[in-house]
Amino acid sequence: MIDQHWDADHSILTIRPRSALSASDFASLSRTVDPQIEQGGDLAGLIIDASRFPGWESYSAMVSHVRFVHDHHQHVKKIAIVTDSAIAGVAQHLASLFVAPPIRRFPAGQVEQANEWISGGPR
Repeated sequence: MIDQHWDADHSILTIRPRSALSASDFASLSRTVDPQIEQGGDLAGLIIDASRFPGWESYSAMVSHVRFVHDHHQHVKKIAIVTDSAIAGVAQHLASLFVAPPIRRFPAGQVEQANEWISGGPR
């Protein structure tokens, strides 16, 4: 399950994985971002607020994740990963090889700093 918060004023989507990711999680994310992309263009940013990566509940969920990233990464200007997970650094490096937007890691609890980075300054 992924909790999501859409900040329409700043065009930032914050997601918080709560359990193993499912294919329906990515369908839900698409229902949130696709209309925004169609109406207003690119998202200013995506914030992934996760203390740890919860994994996928199935192979289908992993494929849905890859497809979601493939279909949407060119419509996101910045990606912030807010976590203390040791694997985040490796994931950040690998992701930067495949996705267009810049990716920056923030320590856990620094969602506001991630928002500021994406929006270009303090709010």
